Amino acid sequence: MRSESPRDERTTKRPAPAAAPPSRRIHPGKTVAALVSVIVLCVTGYAWGTLNDFTTDDVTEAQKGPKPLDGALDILMVGLDSRTDAQGNELPPEVLRELHAGGSNSGGDTTDSMILMHIPVDGKPVGISLPRDSYVEIAGGFGKHKINAAYSFNKVAAAKKLRAAGKSKAEVEQESTRLGRKGMIDTVGALTGVTIDHYAEVNLASFYEITKAIGGVEVCLKAATKDNMSGANFPKGVQTIQGAQALAFVRQRHGLPSDLDRIVRQQTFLKAMAKKITSAGTLTDPGKLTGLVNAVKKSVVVDKYMDLLQFAQQMQPVMSGGVEFKTIPIEGDIKTDDGLALKVNPKEVKDFVANQTKEQPPASSTPPPAGGGDTKSITVEVRNATGASGLANDVLDALVAKGFGKGNVDNAVARAKTVVRYSKGQQDFGKKVVDAIGGNAVLEEDKDRMVPPGTVRLFIGKDYSGPGKKNTVAGDRMLELGGIRPAAPNQSATPETTPDGIPCIN
Repeated sequence: MRSESPRDERTTKRPAPAAAPPSRRIHPGKTVAALVSVIVLCVTGYAWGTLNDFTTDDVTEAQKGPKPLDGALDILMVGLDSRTDAQGNELPPEVLRELHAGGSNSGGDTTDSMILMHIPVDGKPVGISLPRDSYVEIAGGFGKHKINAAYSFNKVAAAKKLRAAGKSKAEVEQESTRLGRKGMIDTVGALTGVTIDHYAEVNLASFYEITKAIGGVEVCLKAATKDNMSGANFPKGVQTIQGAQALAFVRQRHGLPSDLDRIVRQQTFLKAMAKKITSAGTLTDPGKLTGLVNAVKKSVVVDKYMDLLQFAQQMQPVMSGGVEFKTIPIEGDIKTDDGLALKVNPKEVKDFVANQTKEQPPASSTPPPAGGGDTKSITVEVRNATGASGLANDVLDALVAKGFGKGNVDNAVARAKTVVRYSKGQQDFGKKVVDAIGGNAVLEEDKDRMVPPGTVRLFIGKDYSGPGKKNTVAGDRMLELGGIRPAAPNQSATPETTPDGIPCIN
């Protein structure tokens, strides 16, 4: 992957057709909102048996294609830039003011965040982010545009036909919305090669309602901070935030040392939210639990074929932090009629997604032979956890030159120590990689079965000094879930912890 320019520096000129939505800034809070809503669905899944009057759609009814035989699920989760709730009702003006979201006409039908969540029956879920500016073929015959416009192009075109057919305003809204969602599902499916089983959609109301329903979340800041753009205004130290404050906490862009600090905030908030939701005080309190479910019903749309009990069961690893997030490979910036967009190679995307979602062999499988001093039988994958651009590719090239098999590269959450992770029973393979990079690495077995047999995964930490390390590098950039490039990691982003176990962050 090559570097991306920050999304807030992009020009976002839209094409002439009426179907094209206006451009807006990314709201990273929506990505986190989507994940929080999934967590809520996960831990309250049993409650939907009686409280099942939430908003559904049949957008996945006609999905066809080969499905995994082991029952794995592929769910498209979408954060919609909409100023309405899940039932189509406009959010009250006072709520919009609190959320710093503009008026009811400020939003639209573009998708500000898209995550394809692959959930195996027995394994670690993986969330694959699709940056909103990815330049792709839009389903429905609209040609190539930014992927976040797939919903709007299809919805607007459908609404025009429905009005011409004399349908009522309510009928036009309901059916065009369904076809907008279906157009987005078809677009993502064609890009990734995945048959999408289910669909979940959230909006701005998610944080506002859910955090209030559970009585807020405890966070800790190293210093006071204020940002008029997001509405953030927080004192130093431990505090409980909810509603508009919670959304501002994860959305704040200005006044932080780097974008990495914003990512740390999102991750910290998500963990604290999960802890609060799964605490006995929430799940054993009928009032809180009902409020939580009702909050989700206001802000989440799911397809009517989703078995939420099965979904909740399979999503349990998320609650213990057992989910890995990836971003599709990006080739760089490209000038288009829609403005500056992100160039993607559909074949490369399909190969990447297939590699991330393929099922691993069971732990009892016979591993490849160690092969003595042979390194050709060892495939090395490299994860850049430093933020230094191009380092993953440079290190992998250096190891391939030493005779190792060439695997893939990606970015990872920042870490101080370099780690070499090997598949069960293949410690010798890991040791060969450690020796090849100079011995300065932590060697550990892959407990989650994410590393295939015959493969070693190298996580490059800040302490890395082995082959491929240069004083000046160019190429890869670490990507945030919404497709925004974080700045290089800095020491201040490393969380400290209070005596009560609450991480203190920027």
